[in-house]
This record gives sequence, C-alpha cells and structure tokens, in this order.
Amino acid sequence: MAPKCRLVSLKVLDRFGQGTVKSVIAALTHVQDINHRGRELHIQGVNLSLGYPFEAKWFACGHSPICVEVNRLVKSGVVVVIAAGNSGYGTLRTKEGESDAGLELTINDPGNAEYAITVGSTHRDMPHMYGVSYFSSKGPTGDGRYKPDLLAPGERIVSCAATNSRLVVKDADIAECNYFEQSGTSMAAPHVSGAIAALLSIRREFIGDPESLKKIFTSAATDLGRARYFQGSGLVDLMRAIQSI
Repeated sequence: MAPKCRLVSLKVLDRFGQGTVKSVIAALTHVQDINHRGRELHIQGVNLSLGYPFEAKWFACGHSPICVEVNRLVKSGVVVVIAAGNSGYGTLRTKEGESDAGLELTINDPGNAEYAITVGSTHRDMPHMYGVSYFSSKGPTGDGRYKPDLLAPGERIVSCAATNSRLVVKDADIAECNYFEQSGTSMAAPHVSGAIAALLSIRREFIGDPESLKKIFTSAATDLGRARYFQGSGLVDLMRAIQSI
C-alpha cells in the first residue's frame, strides 16, 4: 500500500496471539513519548489490528481506558486505524430454534473509540458483489454511534508470517514460512493505514491533522449499497481521496 513507508513495530501480543489491554496502552503511551506529546510527530499513524469484545458492565461504550488513550493519541495529531473485529456473525434463538445470522452491535474495543478510523472487512476481489464479510463486526456502537467508518479487503489476504508462531503453524500448517494467507478485519485495517500513509507522502500538510484525514477518506469512499451499520462510509478509495483535495 505504501512501500516506502517506514514502520515502527511495538510488540503487544505473545506468540499465541494473546495479550493484555495494559500492554496496548503502554505501547500507545510509548508513541506519545516518542512524539513528545504531539510536539514532534515522529510517528504519524498507528495501526491496531487487535481488539476484544466491549464489556458494557465495566465502562460506557467508547470510554474504556484503551478507547480514552486512543482518543488522546488522535488529539495529539496521530491518525489511529483500528480493526472493527471479527464477531459480526453468530447464533440467534428463534421460536423455531437456533439460526446463524449477522449480528449488529458487535464492534470491538478499541474500535469503539470515537476519533479512531474503525475498519470492517470486504471481499478481496469482488466487494461490490459480495459486500461486507460475514465475520466483520457490525455497528452501531453500544451507545448508538456510527461504526465502522470504512471497509477494506480482508478476506484471504497474503501477509507476513511470524516463523513458528501458533497462528502460522495452525493456519498455514508450515512452521517455516515467510508469508501466509489470513482473513479478518486485522487484515483490512492495514490497507487503510497504508492508503493514509500514501496520501501523506504527497499531501504532507495533513500530517498532524487526523480529523481532516478521516473526513477525506470517509467522504471519498465507494458506496457498496449496504446498510450504514454494515459498510460504514464504504470501501476505501485512495485515488478518489487524493483527487478530492
């Protein structure tokens, strides 16, 4: 998406793909430290391809500690892109029995953060035909806000493999490999992060202005004709975003 973009990798999950909210918040705080709390934006964007189910009994939607830290980071000038989650498909109980169905109100934290760009998944090759991936978490948020914000390809995406990790051994059946195929909103979010990085490489005046970047990309997205709570503003479109400014 942005081949010349320089990346900073902050490890918050173990080899089993598990981690704690504390570790993610520590990583976000580290970004703040590197950026001197917004005074020097050495890191201009953050991608969070992770999440966990929102727990209404503990915090108001969008106000959990991790959502607060995400919003604080955005306010400091860093654009934050987050996977919506993969809990958009489940089981409903009807009079006739149980039935599988797409589920609303399934946006994961920290995707509930208001100022973040929350990304759902669509088909890799034919998004207009197949629309939103069945597993992609659907909105609205628990307090009725529009989410997700955008869609991007998230089905059967070829990406880098962590050698000997549990995920690679389980899904690729090969311990020693450099790339493997995976589906999920965690694969969709980096497409949007890359598109934003590409735009910033030629429109540097938007560095430090995540609010404008969110408006640019949501207004330039391609409508797939699905419900707002399913598709957000639509499929990310880098060329249209560039042409709109």
